[in-house]
Amino acid sequence: MATEVGKPPSLPSYPQMIFEAMSALQQKDGANKTAISKYIESRYGDLPAGHSNLLSAHLTRMKDTGELVFFKNNYLIPDPTAPPRRGRGRPPKPKDPLAPGAVVPSEPKSRGRPKKDPNAESAPKKPKPVAPSAQPAVSKTGRPRGRPRKVQPQSAGGGAEES
Repeated sequence: MATEVGKPPSLPSYPQMIFEAMSALQQKDGANKTAISKYIESRYGDLPAGHSNLLSAHLTRMKDTGELVFFKNNYLIPDPTAPPRRGRGRPPKPKDPLAPGAVVPSEPKSRGRPKKDPNAESAPKKPKPVAPSAQPAVSKTGRPRGRPRKVQPQSAGGGAEES
């Protein structure tokens, strides 16, 4: 059988190469992405074309799964005896178990106004009061409600008086 064309020589997996670089660098503050990349390039000369993208993706995945810890722009191998690092902000409240005798609701309450029942009878409508006349209502003082209308001044005809 013929060998596959374009296949790079057998390299260890990226997580293995990353852990090897971390152990070889042996810094107390960890190692940053550039230092890890330089170590892998010097150790394994023939790397795939997208080496930097692959390294970034693997470092991110390992950070998300907890295999590595990212602190102050450096990657560290987590210490199994160390307490977990707390993130920024206030920690969430611990959830208390239910008190004895408490009833668990079968359905959580929905938010907002309850839905209208389509089968319910509609309430009888109130009759509107009929005004005795079309004039505006007059208050106890004898004046109509609201602001009085503007009165236009009467003009004297042509503007200048003639004698």
